Amino acid sequence: MPYGKRAMVVTGRDKIRRAGMVADLEGAGFTCHLFGVPGEPTVEIAREGAESLRMFAPNVVIAIGGGSAIDAGKAIAALGANPGDVLDYLEVVGKGRTLPNRPVPFIAVPTTAGTGSEVTRNAVLGSPEHGVKASLRSPSMLPAVALVDPDLTVGLSREVTAATGLDALTQLIEPFVCSRANPMTDSLCREAIVMAARALPRVCANGRDLEARALMSYASLQGGIALANAGLGVVHGFAAPIGGRFPAPHGAVCAALLPFGMAANIRALREREPESIALQKYTEIARIVTGDPDAEAESGAEWAWRLVQGLGIPQLRTYGIRQSDVDGLVEKANNASSMKANPIQLTREELVRVLGSAV
Repeated sequence: MPYGKRAMVVTGRDKIRRAGMVADLEGAGFTCHLFGVPGEPTVEIAREGAESLRMFAPNVVIAIGGGSAIDAGKAIAALGANPGDVLDYLEVVGKGRTLPNRPVPFIAVPTTAGTGSEVTRNAVLGSPEHGVKASLRSPSMLPAVALVDPDLTVGLSREVTAATGLDALTQLIEPFVCSRANPMTDSLCREAIVMAARALPRVCANGRDLEARALMSYASLQGGIALANAGLGVVHGFAAPIGGRFPAPHGAVCAALLPFGMAANIRALREREPESIALQKYTEIARIVTGDPDAEAESGAEWAWRLVQGLGIPQLRTYGIRQSDVDGLVEKANNASSMKANPIQLTREELVRVLGSAV
């Protein structure tokens, strides 16, 4: 390996899978230092990981796991090679400074099909102190290598498969309709929306459907590239403050919000920008996912709602969110970076309806 064999290995919660992969690395001659991420990464976890990296001084950082492990690994590889604190570089709640030094070489090995973090140049960190999630971002944080093997997703539970898969679908729909969409990302999204719409119900019905697993891994990869080169929207705009305040998995939050975010955008576009390209794209999505060549945009949101219900995605109240929290979350969501690419600016009342419906 060109990076050397002294590796800091960042992993998630799956101890059995982690032990097997680390054993394989050690059998190949690597000296490994493990750093576990118990949940979604936070500012404090990034600090601890960076300090651990400086003490171990690896040649390479390898993250094995879902989006949490990969985002944590990216942040640790970046912060461990740079002076100062994570808040010097974090967007929104930090100083947002540019990283002066390149990160330690970083390899991403995703074990879920959801976030696409293996091909993005940012790491999302929760800041409980500020009640929000924000990104550490730099072009140099793009992983040097992404090893995407659908077989690594086979052991996922139906619950995790559904939530992460709906996150992948969201990260195809939002870049496709967002205000920064472009021909390159459009082509990626069109192809992968077809894949995800067909494969996700299959893989949730049969977790050992290897063809469906492969399609979902590919769709997730496409979504990561698309969001990194276009943007997101209202669903991820809400996911940032929700994830910062509540113990809610990112994929499950996006899944619960997706139908209502789609419906709100379609309604607003039809009322205020009926000739917009975004509305035309929502119509295209509806025809892709329903198979009806005459479907209207609203049918796509209805299809998403039926899919979310059929896969058993819980409402947000499951994670302690109440209607009394809606106003504060709407205020924070308006400042989220993802919201800035939404295809139309939603009013406060429209945002309240989106979140209130998902609670």
